[in-house]
Amino acid sequence: MDRVVSLDPIITTTLFIFSFTLIMSNTIVTAAACTPKDSGPVIPTTPLITFLERVQEAALKTYGHKGFDPKLYVDMSLKQNLSTTVAAFDKLTRTANGSISVEELNGFLEKYLGGAAEDLVYVDPVDFVAEPEDFLPKVKSPEVRAWALEVHSLWKNLSRKVSGQVLENPDFYTMLPLENPVIIPGSRFREVYYWDSYWVIRGLLASKMYETAKGIVYNLISLIDEFGHVLNGARAYYTNRSQPPLLSSMVIDIYNRTHDETLVIRSLPALVKEHEFWNSGVHQVNIMDADGTNHSLSRYYALWNQPRPESSTTDRETASKLSNNCDKTQLYRELASAAESGWDFSTRWMRNESDLATLTTTSIIPVDLNVFILKMELDISFLAHVVGDAVTAGRFSEASQARKKAINSVLWNAEMQQWLDYWLSDSNPSKEEVYTWRRSGQNQKVFASNFIPLWIELFNSDVKMVDDVVLSLQNSGLVRSFGIATSLTNSGQQWDFPNGWAPLQHMIAEGLVRSGSKHARCVAKDIVVKWTRTNYVAYKKTGAMHEKYDVEKCGGFGGGGEYIPQTGFGWSNGVVLAFLEEFGWPEDLKLDC
Repeated sequence: MDRVVSLDPIITTTLFIFSFTLIMSNTIVTAAACTPKDSGPVIPTTPLITFLERVQEAALKTYGHKGFDPKLYVDMSLKQNLSTTVAAFDKLTRTANGSISVEELNGFLEKYLGGAAEDLVYVDPVDFVAEPEDFLPKVKSPEVRAWALEVHSLWKNLSRKVSGQVLENPDFYTMLPLENPVIIPGSRFREVYYWDSYWVIRGLLASKMYETAKGIVYNLISLIDEFGHVLNGARAYYTNRSQPPLLSSMVIDIYNRTHDETLVIRSLPALVKEHEFWNSGVHQVNIMDADGTNHSLSRYYALWNQPRPESSTTDRETASKLSNNCDKTQLYRELASAAESGWDFSTRWMRNESDLATLTTTSIIPVDLNVFILKMELDISFLAHVVGDAVTAGRFSEASQARKKAINSVLWNAEMQQWLDYWLSDSNPSKEEVYTWRRSGQNQKVFASNFIPLWIELFNSDVKMVDDVVLSLQNSGLVRSFGIATSLTNSGQQWDFPNGWAPLQHMIAEGLVRSGSKHARCVAKDIVVKWTRTNYVAYKKTGAMHEKYDVEKCGGFGGGGEYIPQTGFGWSNGVVLAFLEEFGWPEDLKLDC
């Protein structure tokens, strides 16, 4: 008995170790199964945003889905400190399903939270005049000129500056305290957005509003200085992702009009920093082509793996069909990464065209992103030459040549005469490892983004290639009666058929008209006429410029997606003015469809 008793602790300890090892082994296996799917970094949110997400969820339960916009609630501000507000919110009476009465929630919102638009105030742009000198000299039609002046006047409607209250109490707001006035897109988009700002600036340049344009650039530079990249938008809940990187294009276009070297000097360090953001860490992808040559390209990859705060209730609903929490975490990363792309949402990022939960944005090397970064490299090289920095100029010139080779090796499809997004294999190499290129990895579905390389000189200067790509565009099915469709799939997502978007029309048309191909220039003019006409007819019918348009209907504005169609609208205004400045409008050309 003594012997048996003396062995009990040993047996017990052995069994405990075995059991603990088994449990830990299972835990490790589970983690290993989950971790490779979502191994990226996360930038933490703030207590204010977390609380406003709770308010958003409560509002949905109380008010219901009809007319509900989740973004409204994370754009609200505090009237009292956060702890007092949270305590009052927690004391509200709730039913069994967690809903609050309409009367009680209305009372709470009125007492404790400020309206979503109160953190910005109207401001008259310092350089706005009702009819700028030498405005759109190529426009000969009085009717088109009158309309263009109305579009030009919309800059006053969309001009804002951050409220002094935000500067005094930044912790009470999700709005970031930018120094200079901004041009907002319009409607629910009550803050400055990154890639929207490029086409806003193109319109401002046509309107001779150079100081306003510079102010926008300086605001974006301040975001790089603080966060290391330009944010998706100027809200605290956007700090975990960027948007298509077009800041260098803004600087170049303003410099070409103003020759302001101070702007260049202030911009260069920020642009170099932004380039590093897109070419390191999770954004960088190494891939070996069919000839055994290694290349470095970039992808969208949000630094976030939870529901997007501005769409928290929507994202949770999208993820509700997934039973595995690891899969939900990955989906949240993919949703945020698609938002980083600006194409939120599109079948371009989906494995199953009918299921948003199959988003796989982080596993795709996108054509347009790499073209934007190639242009950034060319722009930095040019700007460095302007200030006499030959070393930086040479480094980025070399980088641009390497990226051009990578784009042509990995993304170009000679049979289709298009550049195609590349889908990475399911395996997830570490940063040091390299993917192996597979022909089957190219996504052969047609998207307008397949033709974005035409926008920059390195691709549009080859006349033979441009003619081949233009023929491919014309035969693709994308060129419709009233513009270029985003895709050929009518999925109900807003970045799909039949929606057309101003930035895509502009980049493709501008690239074609600047090429050496006469045929390409004719196609560009046709796109511009179609797009301008439908914008005009929609404006006359609705009294507004729209965020997107239905390219199948004259004057039809777009739909689909997770919010109702928006008006305003910054980049649509900018593209119309840029088109009219570059292409003009003859007096005898019909304007109605």
